[in-house]
Amino acid sequence: MSNHQDVLELLPVKAHARSGPGRRLAFIDFRLQWEGRINRSDLTQFFGISVPQASIDLARYTEQAPQNLVYDRRSKAYLSTEEFQSISAESQPKRYLDELLAYETGLLKNSAGFIGWRPPIGFTPPPGRTVESGTLAALLKAIKAGSSLNILYQSMSRLEPTERIISPHALGNDGFRWHARAFCHVRKEYRDFVLGRILKVQEAETPSVLTDDDTQWHTILSLVLAPNPDLSEAKRHAIELDYGMEGGELSLTCRQALLYYTLRQLRLDNERSSPPERQQIVLKNREELAPFL
Repeated sequence: MSNHQDVLELLPVKAHARSGPGRRLAFIDFRLQWEGRINRSDLTQFFGISVPQASIDLARYTEQAPQNLVYDRRSKAYLSTEEFQSISAESQPKRYLDELLAYETGLLKNSAGFIGWRPPIGFTPPPGRTVESGTLAALLKAIKAGSSLNILYQSMSRLEPTERIISPHALGNDGFRWHARAFCHVRKEYRDFVLGRILKVQEAETPSVLTDDDTQWHTILSLVLAPNPDLSEAKRHAIELDYGMEGGELSLTCRQALLYYTLRQLRLDNERSSPPERQQIVLKNREELAPFL
């Protein structure tokens, strides 16, 4: 799926004041973890609460994790200690990095996330993919209503666009572009339709089909990743640390319908063609997944 999918979870509610005490304690934990300090004004400015309420929140956090912070009179702020141990899931590295990327890509506005000071970062932007708003709206309406659509579709296997009748039931993302997962009434099978290649769309009277029949969509597969065995022991260990593997393995799950895209994104679709320094991970259970490839 898209690299920015997790960023959507960071988008704020309409007003910070709606956030309860648990949210404010998570904010304190986050700032202590990643910026090393927190004071009352950080809380009052971010959540729009009173100074007394900010003091209560800091006291409550100190009750729960007294070893995590110490008050510094010179800076008039609480500083994180060497014994700091996060007490909030929102302080995990992945959360911080997702939020940092959200700022950089414009998905998150200034002061909307927990981050205060931000380091300079760079990222590799994916090429833009065009989707017509009318196309997306029609697909969403059809998915919600369980109805069908007449579309004009440009397939890469044909020279000219062709008319199709589809019954969409889901959307999918392969990391670079969006697809509509739909039953094709022409080919009599479930297929993926790239949104940007749908040239025209209108409602169809053709009855839809049961989405439960799309077994490839509903079948969940487990991919077992491991360091390339042709790497040296030290390099294999580095890969294990990099991917957070346990026992030299990492398990991922994906829908069978998205297996091809997942393997391609991980460069596991033709892993034998690259030297181990470039093909750093391998699919350990490839034989088990062979029937689904």
